[in-house]
Amino acid sequence: MKCPYCGSQEYRVLDTRDTDDGIRRRRECTNCAGRFTTYERLAPTVWVIKRDGRREEFEVEKVMAGVRKACAKRPVSSEVIERMVAEVQDAVVAGGKAEIPSRAIGDMVMERLRHIDKVAYVRFASVYVPLTDLDSIRREIEEMMGEPTDMEA
Repeated sequence: MKCPYCGSQEYRVLDTRDTDDGIRRRRECTNCAGRFTTYERLAPTVWVIKRDGRREEFEVEKVMAGVRKACAKRPVSSEVIERMVAEVQDAVVAGGKAEIPSRAIGDMVMERLRHIDKVAYVRFASVYVPLTDLDSIRREIEEMMGEPTDMEA
């Protein structure tokens, strides 16, 4: 694990608490003194079926990276992103299936992003939905224009 501020792998645990679904640890980087929280959860192995038929183990870090890229330079807090990704992870695990299509995970993320930030939604959708030309992107945006975001409601 690396410090989210400076990238150092040297840190110390300040506090550990049990939560309903795992362990919460408050950490402090010994390099830059930045503080951050991590959550540890046990999750059964779920295999993701990729578009080309390959199977790989579900990695919540990949979902987090995709969402962070979509939300880059957008007014979406890291707490909102972490909560959303945790919801997706919980839904994947709670499904109780050993395998899940990557498209289903992408749909879960897009549904949540649609209500959080429209621009982040379009960015994410452009990777996971076949928005292959400007007309398909325009149709998707026009469809969203009529829906209020949770921030507006």
